[in-house]
Amino acid sequence: MASDSRGTPPGPPPGERILVIGGGYVGMYTALRLQRKLKQRLKSGETEIVVVTPDPYMTYQPFLPEAAAGSISPRHVVVPLRRVLVHCTIVIGEAQQIDHAKRTATVTTLASGEDGTGAMEIPYDEIVIAPGSVSRTLPVPGLADHGIGFKTIEEAIGLRNHVIEQMDIASATRDPAIRDAALTFVFVGGGYAGVEALAELEDMARYTARYYHNIKAEDLKWILVEASDRILPEVGAAMGTYAIRELRGRNIDVRLDTRLDSCEDRVAVLSDGSRFPTRTLVWTAGVKPAPVLAATDLPVDERGRLRCTAQLTVEGAEHAWAAGDAAAVPDLTAEEPGKETAPNAQHAVRQAKVLAENILAAISGEPLKEYRHSYAGSVASLGLHKGVAHVYGRKLKGYPAWLMHRTYHLSRVPTFNRKARVLAEWTLAGLFKREIVSLGSLEHPRAEFELAAGGRRADGDGPPKKDG
Repeated sequence: MASDSRGTPPGPPPGERILVIGGGYVGMYTALRLQRKLKQRLKSGETEIVVVTPDPYMTYQPFLPEAAAGSISPRHVVVPLRRVLVHCTIVIGEAQQIDHAKRTATVTTLASGEDGTGAMEIPYDEIVIAPGSVSRTLPVPGLADHGIGFKTIEEAIGLRNHVIEQMDIASATRDPAIRDAALTFVFVGGGYAGVEALAELEDMARYTARYYHNIKAEDLKWILVEASDRILPEVGAAMGTYAIRELRGRNIDVRLDTRLDSCEDRVAVLSDGSRFPTRTLVWTAGVKPAPVLAATDLPVDERGRLRCTAQLTVEGAEHAWAAGDAAAVPDLTAEEPGKETAPNAQHAVRQAKVLAENILAAISGEPLKEYRHSYAGSVASLGLHKGVAHVYGRKLKGYPAWLMHRTYHLSRVPTFNRKARVLAEWTLAGLFKREIVSLGSLEHPRAEFELAAGGRRADGDGPPKKDG
């Protein structure tokens, strides 16, 4: 078994080294398949698989909204890479640069700043570039200071804590303006992340309100801002329209063809002239490729993604492979020529299988396969027992769509262990009441001890706060 690394570069490769950049869908599934197929070579040292990833786990992102709403425990939304990739070398770090001409990747690890040695170079024979994507932001005044993202498990749990804390603030304050701002929640972006996060959290907050003596569900103001003329474009126009009708039926203010112009001083200013004082602004308006792609000598398209062939090789570069959010992969099943596969989990998981098989074929000198997959459709949750779906031409809404959403994602979450745990939590959630606890202090675990030890806030104006 290859040793794990948390800062020490892998030893000199005795044979060939396959370097995987990224531990998401593509990175984990590709490494997992290669691990299974190359088990004997990995044990003998003929081959080494090195996975470079910022986090020691893979996040199953479709479950983030349910984790934020408390329907699933956060630890069941992530898959520990060291448990799954037992024959791979896991390096917790980030690739800063890839020099494919020299077959080296420059990587910083958790130890880079501690031991003073700086970044290390990892040589490779084959490279899989799958760093995923990061939030795409716009130069909106105040966004960096007050915006909240929704792409990681930490952000999802932080947002849950934040929403409940705002209800606590609203319940305790005597200032009507602070109460109004605390109970106003603005979400920017009408894609999957924005709609599902808003719908699940609104469901949770409406339930939570019954336990406050001075807050009613109708006191909470939820606003969804979308720059285009529709939401959830993946489920089709008809289901998107139904989703809008469903959300508005829950007194959620859905604003189409509207942009966020500013959120300075905790006031959301929209392009239609509306102004909403708010202490919660969630930004889910799209993603962009990971920054490392700009620091490579490999070809990228106008959106910053790697140009790829249908065999999932990087155009014009031998021994370089890519898939997922970071790759522009031709869609061979599309009617329109030049179209590319959508950057979603459905394609990423299937691309990883073909990518791994093609690496194995390339190593043994066999012909490569082309990636082909007709888009099956999409499902989206709109809160407990509510959803929309457009799968294989069939349109579903309400409870059947919600059930399909849960069934599909339960079948796709990696490992039997995670499937069983998620199913058990859903079963228990159906038997017992929701949890409405905020654990905001988890984000500042030393605050109470610092206070007890006579510590002061970073600004020097007094003792540290327990919560942010």
